[in-house]
Amino acid sequence: MNARQICVLIPSLEPDERLPIYVDSLLDAGFGMILVVNDGSGPEYDAVFGSVASRERCMVLRHEVNRGKGQALRTGVAYIRDHTDFAGVITADADGQHIAADTLKLAERLTGDEKELLLGSRDFSRANKNIPGRSRFGNRLTSAIFAALYGRWLPDTQTGLRAVNRACFGDLLSISGDRFEYEMNMLIFCAVNKYRFTVIPIETIYLEENKSSHFHPLRDSWRIYKLLLGSFFRYSASSVLSFLIDYAVLSLMMFWVFREKPDIALLGIPFSFKALVATPIARLCSAPVNFLMNKKFVFGAKNCPGAVGRYIALAVICLVVTTLLFGFLDHYVHTNVLHLLLKIVIDTAMYIVNYRVQRGWVFKEKRE
Repeated sequence: MNARQICVLIPSLEPDERLPIYVDSLLDAGFGMILVVNDGSGPEYDAVFGSVASRERCMVLRHEVNRGKGQALRTGVAYIRDHTDFAGVITADADGQHIAADTLKLAERLTGDEKELLLGSRDFSRANKNIPGRSRFGNRLTSAIFAALYGRWLPDTQTGLRAVNRACFGDLLSISGDRFEYEMNMLIFCAVNKYRFTVIPIETIYLEENKSSHFHPLRDSWRIYKLLLGSFFRYSASSVLSFLIDYAVLSLMMFWVFREKPDIALLGIPFSFKALVATPIARLCSAPVNFLMNKKFVFGAKNCPGAVGRYIALAVICLVVTTLLFGFLDHYVHTNVLHLLLKIVIDTAMYIVNYRVQRGWVFKEKRE
C-alpha cells in the first residue's frame, strides 16, 4: 500500500519529546494520518499532545483516566473505522523504539487482498548485544510457548509495530484485553483464525534498557502468560480427569473382565486381545466427559456448530492410533507398572497435537 492510504495509530501514556519527533518523521514519510491516543496522561503532558495535535494530518484522542494499551488501541481503531476511509492501520509505540523507515517497510508490504497481520520483528539473537537480558529471555520464552501451542514461530511476540488492512478492523475491536495482554490476545486470535503472518525485520532500539516503557515486568507478564497458558492449563486439568477415568476403566477391563483372554494375531502381527478390546471401551467412557469439559471449561466455545462431529472424528483417529500402538506394545509388556507407563507415554505423545487440533478445528467458533 501507499503510505497515504494508511493511518499510524500510537497509544501514548506520559510521553516525552520523542513522540513529536517520531510523528514528524511519519509525516515526512507521507502517511495519511497520525492518530495518537492519550491514555490518561496528566495535565503536565498536555503540551506534548497539544504540539502533536497542532500538526497537519494529526489527531489526538483522549482517555480521561488510564485504561490501558489494549483499550487505547481499540479506541483508535474504532475511530479510524467509523470516521475515515483509510485502507489500513499501523500501530506503533511512543517510546522511541520505532522509526519511520521501519514503519514504511510495513506499509509497503501491507495489502488488502486477505486478512493478514504484519509484525515488525526485532533481532533477539545472541549476536545482538543491544537487547537487555531480561527482554531477550522473556521474548524467547513466549515465542517458544506460542510455537508449541499455536504452531507459529514468531521471533518477536512483544513488538508493538504491527499492521493490518481495513478488513481486520472488526476483529481487532472484538479482541479482549485492556492492557499489554491485548497484543498477545491479538496473536492468539490471528493464529486460531488462520490469519497469514508476515514477519518483517526492523531495527532494534532499546534506549536506556527500555526504562521509559510502562510495561510492568511482574504484573503485565502475569497477564500475558495467564492468557498464553490459561487454556492449556485448563486443558491439562481436563485431560488429567479424562485420563483417570480412561485408565480406571482400562484397568478394570484388562485385569478383571478380560484377564484370561489369550493374545491374537492380525495380519501376522501379535496383539494383546484384552488391550484391543479394553482400550476403545475405556475411551468411550472418558470421551464424553472430555468433550464437555473442553467445550465449556477449556475453550469456552459457544458458537461452534459441528463440534461434536469433529470431536468424534478426531477421537476415532486417536483411538485407532492409540489402540493399535498400545495393543502391539502390550504384547511385549507383562507388568502392571509398565502398563501404566506405556499408557502415559502413548497419551503424552498425542497431547500437544490434540490441543492444537481441538483449539484450531474442533472448537473453532463460527464468526458472524
